[in-house]
Amino acid sequence: MALFGSSKPTIERSTVSPTIVRTQNIVKEIKKIAIEHNVDVNSLDFNLLKIFTYIRINNDSLDTQWKHITNDELEDLDRVEALLNPHFEIKQTYEIEIFSHKTTHNTFADFKFTIGVNASKCKVYMSISKGSKLEKSMNLNENLVNLVNKKKVRAGILVNIFDEMLHKVILKLSAEIEARGSLVFEKKEILLIAEGIEPIPTQNDELILHYENSNNEIKEHEKIDYASRGFIKSVKKDELLIEYIKPIKGTAGRNCRGESTLPDEPIVAHKIKFRVDETISEEEDSRSVKYIARENGYVAFKDNIYSIKKEMGVNEISFRTTGNILSGIDSNVSLSINETDGDKDAIGSGMKVEVSEIDIDRNIGSNAHVVALKARVGGQTHKTSFIKADELDINIHKGNAQGKEVHIVRLEHGEVEGDNVYITKAIGGVIRAKDIYIEVCDSNIQAIATRYIEIKKLQGSENSFVIDLLLKKNIQKSLNDNRETISELESSLKSINSEIQRLEEHIRRGRPAFLDIKKRLIHYKKNGVKLPTSFVQKYKSFIKLQDDLEERKKEYSTQNDQLLLQTTRTSSLQDDILDARIVNRDKWVGYNEIKFKLIDPPIELIHKPAEGSKEMIFGLVQNTEGEYTIKAMAE
Repeated sequence: MALFGSSKPTIERSTVSPTIVRTQNIVKEIKKIAIEHNVDVNSLDFNLLKIFTYIRINNDSLDTQWKHITNDELEDLDRVEALLNPHFEIKQTYEIEIFSHKTTHNTFADFKFTIGVNASKCKVYMSISKGSKLEKSMNLNENLVNLVNKKKVRAGILVNIFDEMLHKVILKLSAEIEARGSLVFEKKEILLIAEGIEPIPTQNDELILHYENSNNEIKEHEKIDYASRGFIKSVKKDELLIEYIKPIKGTAGRNCRGESTLPDEPIVAHKIKFRVDETISEEEDSRSVKYIARENGYVAFKDNIYSIKKEMGVNEISFRTTGNILSGIDSNVSLSINETDGDKDAIGSGMKVEVSEIDIDRNIGSNAHVVALKARVGGQTHKTSFIKADELDINIHKGNAQGKEVHIVRLEHGEVEGDNVYITKAIGGVIRAKDIYIEVCDSNIQAIATRYIEIKKLQGSENSFVIDLLLKKNIQKSLNDNRETISELESSLKSINSEIQRLEEHIRRGRPAFLDIKKRLIHYKKNGVKLPTSFVQKYKSFIKLQDDLEERKKEYSTQNDQLLLQTTRTSSLQDDILDARIVNRDKWVGYNEIKFKLIDPPIELIHKPAEGSKEMIFGLVQNTEGEYTIKAMAE
């Protein structure tokens, strides 16, 4: 062969007479024959004549001589004692006939396939190319098996071991060929033809801190929030916090080349060195050790001990120090922020906090967002801040607050929404609640309640005190749904009534004919005469009209009752406004307004108490003509 240049070596075009050899390496033997006869190696083929299988136990304490075994003995090899024994060895020697390619017709010329294995070599696949074709022929099954086995031994894969499924694959293919006459593969097909014993890989030890990732899962393409760094790792009762995966040595296998695959020794790099206290339970099995939270809270690690804590104190919450703290309102975590520097915000600009309880000594910064079940603010809230808690206490409020029971020492043009709102002094702002109590009311206050407003001392003017039953979103939605239902019922009743009138008119016109037919039918039946079909059909049609009319009347009655109920609900809701009160325990000064908003019709009534008036309690009354007016009244 030339080492340089583009010219191809000249090979004498001669043939090789059939030559029988016994070998373990067929590829090597074919190359040897090609060199000896000065022919292209690709011009040679071979027949697989015999297969000789040998086994031995390669152990110094045992006989290590190779022993020939038959196919029957091969099938009886014990899976554990032999095949999974790392000292067990198996090999095959092949008797083959090597010859030049025949020029006669090749039955499998259009059948293109390759043999491949998986990474462990424990699975062998036959990959049939798209467009391949198999024709019906004599001894097809046997010839296909031989063809596959030839490719297997070329690849160093044992024959007649681990390949029980090969015959099933061949039988399936031949059955299809028998039924169709030929088989064309419209797409590439991969068929499993041999399967050894897959080893179980070794498991190295591993320590998984589940609690570290439970609050910080980031979805694909989601923008990373660097402010939410997880300063507090909040957890729930029964949540898996930490898991230690024990080192487990894998098990041996044996691949389709007969080679034993031995597992590696496990690497132990995360041996448990920490402890846990009574707030965390420990569960161990053969695979792992699991550490599970016994209660809600956050994970603390101090002095090499993991525990669940409920209370935490920090100097400030800011992007620089803690980032957002989002443990959840049901986490049982109580947070105290003890910023002593009056020039600093206890909760910095743009920070988000969500805990069960929070106690803030100083101020809440701009665009801060605080949610809790119980909260106290010892300083003041920024006008762009938001705070929400069922129980809420604020010293000076300028932002937006929501809660069930809200206490504010000083309201300075902030907004507050709740069930019961108590304000010591209000200097501008908007209040929305079921009941509102104001100790000292200055100017520019808009107080909107669904039931009760009380002012103990009025010092300013330009205030608006409003009773509006639709302040609550759920009531507004209920009313809207009610109105929609009423509209639908009214439309349906109109349609049903038209149908009733139509049926009644049909029955009125058809009654004389019906009575005549009925009379004749009774006569025919009495005299044993067969009833005329046309008379029977007309009789049944009239009866059906009567049934339809009765059904429509029942439907009308049912929907009319529903309409009455829905109308009553609206009226009942409006009647609640008669129990609402606006109370000023002081005399009226400056310009102030009292408003009552009606539901049906949707109008508002306004009363402007006179300067110096001592009328304290105002409510809505309805006269005999159904008209509403605002009146001063007793308690």
